[in-house]
Amino acid sequence: MDTEEGPAHPSGIGNPAPMGLFAFASTTFILSMYNVNARGITTPNVVVGMAIFGGGLTQFIAGMWEFPRGNVFGATAFSSYGAFWMSYATIFIPSSGILASYADAPAELASALGIYLVTWLMVTLFFLLCVIRRNIAFTVLLGSLSVAFACLAAAQFSGSVMVTKAGGAFGIITAFVAYYIGVSEMMVAERRAVVRLPTGHI
Repeated sequence: MDTEEGPAHPSGIGNPAPMGLFAFASTTFILSMYNVNARGITTPNVVVGMAIFGGGLTQFIAGMWEFPRGNVFGATAFSSYGAFWMSYATIFIPSSGILASYADAPAELASALGIYLVTWLMVTLFFLLCVIRRNIAFTVLLGSLSVAFACLAAAQFSGSVMVTKAGGAFGIITAFVAYYIGVSEMMVAERRAVVRLPTGHI
């Protein structure tokens, strides 16, 4: 996840961004398909395993590998979204007791989840400010993710199924943009890549 001219402290570590981006994209795509009610799915619990090990652990590792490469943005973003996915998955693990504690207060649960999503909307907007004049692809990625978080938070506060679906739609867009950037970054590392995908450095 390189938004600068080059790493501040070059190292022999390979670029972990494609790994982190594919983990983020795949987890986001699965949950977003559930949010748009694909094939009638309304319960998102199947995504828990992917959120822990894909979106969570894999992204967190990618973030840790970005630190020795001197990429502060990549390290912070991957680590943060890794933490997001692991914390999100924890909510749906029965042994955590989180959902059970709201069994008699569904409205309170919705408000709590709404605040949780608003927090991650703010984090995403902060990241967006860092890339908005550097890279078009990352600007689109974080912009669509911001809209997705905003819609999903609003859906929790309002109980609107249509707003949830809108959030899912923007999540799907986010996932495909992340896939695109991930493929682009892998091609940079491959000397014999057939094509190069531009990300629009500004």
